[in-house]
Amino acid sequence: MPEEKFSLLELAELRSELLECGMDSRGAAELLQNFLAGRGYGVSPEAAQAAAFRVEGSGCSLEVMHRELDRIAWVQ
Repeated sequence: MPEEKFSLLELAELRSELLECGMDSRGAAELLQNFLAGRGYGVSPEAAQAAAFRVEGSGCSLEVMHRELDRIAWVQ
């Protein structure tokens, strides 16, 4: 079984930040980029923007956040 890139606690904290800030998709994309960078991952701005739209569309579902972050994160 592959190791998880992000813990449930990390995702829950990110979800709280996204919900509390009430930011637009651009701000959410920047938050996703910062989250990934803080954990040693890179992401293109375009991929972060697309992921932010999907996460917002899901109501910030932890499952969707996990899937999207795993999909867009690349090791630097």
